[in-house]
Amino acid sequence: MITRSRTPATTAAGAVALALGLALGTAGCAKFDSALGQQWATVNFKPNTPVATMLKVRTACSHVPNVRAEALPRRPNTATMAGGVTYRTDNASDANLAQLQQCLQRYPSVAGIDFQDSGSAGG
Repeated sequence: MITRSRTPATTAAGAVALALGLALGTAGCAKFDSALGQQWATVNFKPNTPVATMLKVRTACSHVPNVRAEALPRRPNTATMAGGVTYRTDNASDANLAQLQQCLQRYPSVAGIDFQDSGSAGG
């Protein structure tokens, strides 16, 4: 039988490698969990809605608690605003979402609202 002797240095190096691997794995899980918790509402506008109107709606409904308007494109124009206006709703309650919906429904240029989360993205 062959017995390997372990020096304190090899034991410590192994412990550090194990701890580092666990930390990286946990960090990866945290990022994954964070991504799963992402929620947003995308406001779709009727065709030919002017960008100025989209921006007015965005501003008018940004007061809802736990609802944050996403950053605008560098140069808001018809092409860059074609996807509509997006609000992050990660921490919004059902009541907050209802408030957002009520605010948006006041504007005839709003065609609809898509509420999504990272679980429904891409599929």
